[in-house]
Amino acid sequence: MKVLIALLLLALAAILAKTMLFGFRAQTPEDYSKTGPDFILKKHLSGTILSEGLIYGPKGRVTNSFVARMQGTWDGNQGTLSEDFTYSNGSVQRRKWYLTFGAGNRFTATADDIVGEATGIVSGSTVMLEYRIILPEDAGGYTLDVTDWMYLAANGTILNRSEMRKFGIKVAELVATMRPDPGADK
Repeated sequence: MKVLIALLLLALAAILAKTMLFGFRAQTPEDYSKTGPDFILKKHLSGTILSEGLIYGPKGRVTNSFVARMQGTWDGNQGTLSEDFTYSNGSVQRRKWYLTFGAGNRFTATADDIVGEATGIVSGSTVMLEYRIILPEDAGGYTLDVTDWMYLAANGTILNRSEMRKFGIKVAELVATMRPDPGADK
């Protein structure tokens, strides 16, 4: 009986989270439409970027940390963001995003470990990106649904928070900073 009640509570939590009644998933791009400074993808995701972050597992504990060096380039409405991650567990990862601007502050993005296209929207000082990611085999090889929010601070630092879900249940979270790499000119 206790197991049945627990399963029903989990199902209810997943339904409530899906309908975005509370928490991280309750925010919408419209919530930030009048915030500033304006997040301009071509400006804030250009050049050499340093990112440092933490990954939290399903129990809310840090499971890994990383440092990433990124390089953003743009040609008209097409951009690439190359990412080189070094994780605290010793693994390394490379990813290259291909971004394409659309109408109404919307954009799409693809990468080798993304299923189909990611869809994004820029609103005020924020960017929201939704996609499905296939984890590396050493991380389980699972396909997860990701909601990625980037918030631009007044000093140009980008604060990134991502939730990763499987069957509607949060299984991981990422929190990171992104800023121009101070060592890029050396």
